[in-house]
Amino acid sequence: MPPRPVSLTQYLVEKQREKGLIPAELRLLIEVIARTCKRIAIEVSKGDLGDSRGDAGSTNVQDEVQKKLDVIANEALLEANEWGGNLAAMASEEMDHPYPIPNRYPKGEFLLLYDPLDGSSNIDVNVSVGTIFSVLRLPEGVQDPDESHFLQPGTKQVAAGYAVYGPATLLVLTVGDGVACFTLDRLPGAWMLTADRMRIPESTREFAINASNARHWQPPVKRYIDELLAGKDGPRGVDFNMRWVASMVADVHRIMTRGGIFLYPRDNRDPAKPGKLRLLYEANPMAFLVEQAGGAATNGVQRIMDIVPTKLHERVAVILGSKEEVERVTSYHREA
Repeated sequence: MPPRPVSLTQYLVEKQREKGLIPAELRLLIEVIARTCKRIAIEVSKGDLGDSRGDAGSTNVQDEVQKKLDVIANEALLEANEWGGNLAAMASEEMDHPYPIPNRYPKGEFLLLYDPLDGSSNIDVNVSVGTIFSVLRLPEGVQDPDESHFLQPGTKQVAAGYAVYGPATLLVLTVGDGVACFTLDRLPGAWMLTADRMRIPESTREFAINASNARHWQPPVKRYIDELLAGKDGPRGVDFNMRWVASMVADVHRIMTRGGIFLYPRDNRDPAKPGKLRLLYEANPMAFLVEQAGGAATNGVQRIMDIVPTKLHERVAVILGSKEEVERVTSYHREA
């Protein structure tokens, strides 16, 4: 007989029961997030048949134009998680400040950070988008968390993951014991394990970067990309292929599946900005996943998960993926 399919709940119960890796409250929190991702997937899949396309007529704290689905996804995650008793507070790309759990509900020991709809600029052209999330513990003795309690390095994460809303709806998850991928079986509405112990190949011939910013790149990045573009006639002696979706979840999932390197580096447009992506709810959870799959993630100088945040919406340069390539481009930064 073929092996019995493993559901998300069974996978998490086994982590809780057999390995003692996660408490019951964390399992329940992850299940709530997963259920909400199913709801978001339905909204995304409606396309122009629903009333969720186009701009929302507002901007977020980063002064980015919000899509209607940004707002819908953010509200879905707030509503689903505020009453369960697993969280003390939440923070999102779409909110200026943390959202405390209302006093009428019990409070838990975890903090949730998320990007409700990563890559939302791709919605109107039907390209894959996703949700990214990170879970931290509330520091001991804190009753009413504020922004300062979210400012923990990525090494403090107890779980992280992302959902991809593409041809198949996927949930990729780590609780610190490797990376698992679940596929949504739409008929029963169940998340089923389809890949366990995901591994990123240490070497690769694929890279992802927004080449339109080439004129702004700093010398280490320019040196690295020039070497790749030179192909077999250059110093690397092999041809590389470029891929760029402009949806972090899609680009990272490709790397998680078959290897590659993703770069969103610091550049010279605004020297005061250390990068484009947000540390706490984009870079840290992706770095946790990538490292758990055998890859590496740096900002060009140091490991991303070692960075101590100073503000909720802090930005960071991101270089992640196959270990050999990440180490090479990081060494170029250190030499410079």
